[in-house]
Amino acid sequence: MVIAAGDGAVLLDVAGPLQVFALAAKCGGGYRVRLASPDGRPVHTREGVPLGVDTALDAVTGPVHILLVAGCDPTPDSPALASLAQAVRRLRERCTVLASVCIGAFVLAEAGLLDGRRATTHWASCRELADRYPQVTVKSDGMYVRDGDVYTAAGVTAGIDLALALVERDRGGTLARQVAQWLVVFLQRPAGQSQLSVRGQVRSSRRGALRAVLDAVAAQPHADHSLEAMAGRAALSPRHLSRLFIEVLGTTPGQYVQRFRVEAAQQLLEAGDDPVEVVARQ
Repeated sequence: MVIAAGDGAVLLDVAGPLQVFALAAKCGGGYRVRLASPDGRPVHTREGVPLGVDTALDAVTGPVHILLVAGCDPTPDSPALASLAQAVRRLRERCTVLASVCIGAFVLAEAGLLDGRRATTHWASCRELADRYPQVTVKSDGMYVRDGDVYTAAGVTAGIDLALALVERDRGGTLARQVAQWLVVFLQRPAGQSQLSVRGQVRSSRRGALRAVLDAVAAQPHADHSLEAMAGRAALSPRHLSRLFIEVLGTTPGQYVQRFRVEAAQQLLEAGDDPVEVVARQ
């Protein structure tokens, strides 16, 4: 597999997936990972850390199982965007799976490889992606979105979610879980950017009891989150907890849980192939 990056890439967008595939290879996954830039020169990341690469994209020969694009400076007149898009377009026909992380979606869109497809990027860039590339159906929720053999992930740590999903697709759940455990991350997070859209719409609470309840809903949306169960976790009366939700969040406990579950289901439907009935049970 090849991870492609250009000047302006976010360091963790490269390092996160690279760590996943490197660990998978160490555990017998059979991946050979190469880091490439358009011209084979080191990449200047947004964080100011120079990133050495193994090769130039034009020097990549033979079939490529996964081409994962970590992105570059996405501004319209960016030389990095144009050169990376051209190189990725040339490699596309030899790739089994094409993927991007964060602003890497702009590279795929610039190359015309997202035309007529669903895609995502970092929540802060979704509107810009949709405005600049109207032929792309931009989904603002979801850690990653799959459309056929093309995967796009949201920003930063979502690259780890995507890489784990690709390992599971290629080598099965046992290896993917092993890698996730080693990295101390979820194999599949209970919700995508929906966690930001639901919880980001409300004021953060310093009340420990309420915060514990919200964290429990985020960690396990499928669990028992009846008013009585949540009140028990918070060591509060149901009446008191209901008042806290209205006062701090502007909604009832039941409405909050329902919204969170709906958005979690949306992420699962967009990112995978499971039918509605399976997602509903999850």
